[in-house]
Amino acid sequence: MSEQATPQEGPAGGDSVVDSAAQTQKRIAGLEDSWRRTAAELENFRKRCAQDVVRAREQERTTVAARWLPVLDNLERALEHASSNPDQIVEGVRAVRDQALAVLRDLGYPRRDDETGKPFDPAHHEAVSTIAGDDLVPGTVAHVVRAGYGTDDRILRPASVVVATRGE
Repeated sequence: MSEQATPQEGPAGGDSVVDSAAQTQKRIAGLEDSWRRTAAELENFRKRCAQDVVRAREQERTTVAARWLPVLDNLERALEHASSNPDQIVEGVRAVRDQALAVLRDLGYPRRDDETGKPFDPAHHEAVSTIAGDDLVPGTVAHVVRAGYGTDDRILRPASVVVATRGE
């Protein structure tokens, strides 16, 4: 019988092929371990990011609520003095409204009061009605029913407006 080289043995000897295969398996195992560790780190990172978002959202809600507390306190004071002079009550309510407007302004959503006479813009206005009149310019805001809040870039609520149309 003649001896033939087995598939594990190479021309230079069997040990080098077996060693090479063992090294390859070891390298594959190391890469798999590294991949699993990286995948676990990524999952942990995702969880931390999700927790950070929840934490930041809760902190922002707390900050906004805290800014409204003085407004609530002043409304309660106004109710305590409801039997006082009506003019003082109206003055107090106006002061509380101004305080509430300041809170919204500080949060980045100022009141938009300059709408009357401006061209109707669906990005900033919500048309709730139309009105015809000879003294009105068609396509402009004739009356603001409910004020809008926000900047040109960030609208919290569009103004509800009556839009001027052509008289017939």
